[in-house]
Amino acid sequence: MAYEERETDLTELPATRTRVMLNLADPSAAFRWWRLPADGVGLARLEFIVAHQVRAHPMALLHPERLDRRDRCAIEQLTEGHLDRGQYFIDRLAHGVARIAASRWPDPVVVRTSDFKTNEYARLLGGQAFEPVEANPMIGWRGASRYYSDGYREGFALECRALRRVRDEMGLTNVIVMIPFCRTLEEADRVLDVMAEQGLRRGEHGLKVYVMAEIPSNIILAEEFARRFDGFSIGSNDLTQLTLGVDRDSETLAHVFDETDPAVTQSIRLLVLRAHSADRAVGLCGQRPSDDPAFTEFLVRTGIDSISVAPDSFASVKQHVAAAEREPRADEPVGSVQGSGRTA
Repeated sequence: MAYEERETDLTELPATRTRVMLNLADPSAAFRWWRLPADGVGLARLEFIVAHQVRAHPMALLHPERLDRRDRCAIEQLTEGHLDRGQYFIDRLAHGVARIAASRWPDPVVVRTSDFKTNEYARLLGGQAFEPVEANPMIGWRGASRYYSDGYREGFALECRALRRVRDEMGLTNVIVMIPFCRTLEEADRVLDVMAEQGLRRGEHGLKVYVMAEIPSNIILAEEFARRFDGFSIGSNDLTQLTLGVDRDSETLAHVFDETDPAVTQSIRLLVLRAHSADRAVGLCGQRPSDDPAFTEFLVRTGIDSISVAPDSFASVKQHVAAAEREPRADEPVGSVQGSGRTA
């Protein structure tokens, strides 16, 4: 097949006010991309590490008595040499997160706690014994709602202990913890309380805690969420899905799913405005800026603090951001660049 090859001199990439960060999941790939002059990692997903390094449902490790014989034997083989299977989970997760955090030190690395849906958790070894069957897992038992519930609280405790090990024992204090799919203020308070019980207290030892902004309630109550969290990261896929009422996986409705719909872009504008008024940083992690320079320009115009993209899109997005920052907004004088100056 015909192909095009382009070489980019990383030393010639322009400096930008808007931070351009990376989305990473695979710890083994972190050192592949360390030479990129990114401003840190805007989204490191725990799910990849759990699925590929841990390979077992955390509750199955803690409660093998609830498993059938076949899964118990598989768990025994997987954790051979570990007397404490919870520690097996902590070790694997901590080492994976640490590789990503070390590759970008001392720049910030935003680590999102687990955001598997119930059907995805059920596919992990031993997972079926602990996961309900939901008609629509996309808006079901996921994210923050799991962390304080009896059905997963012990599993979340293992996640917290792994992150505490990375920050307190390994010294990688550039790790920022991010909570996904936090529907209400009450959920925010309960999750922060559970984290504090596990030694991850917001503000102690410089710990910052962010929240994913992917639900309309996060926009509507942005000032209240800002009192509980140190920053926001927009999950544009879920925000579009829940703003427009469209299943993002539906092929039939694919023509309706549009992150540039005015309802979505207005929500992003409102969040940036309200978050900045509370002195909170706002970023966006998603695929759209990589594919759509116009969307990147829109984000820069809103004054967003950071954009996180896949590593292979970093150079082009960095150039698009720089170009957008050079163009003055219609409501600002030539030569000025709007921006909060906040750091991630």
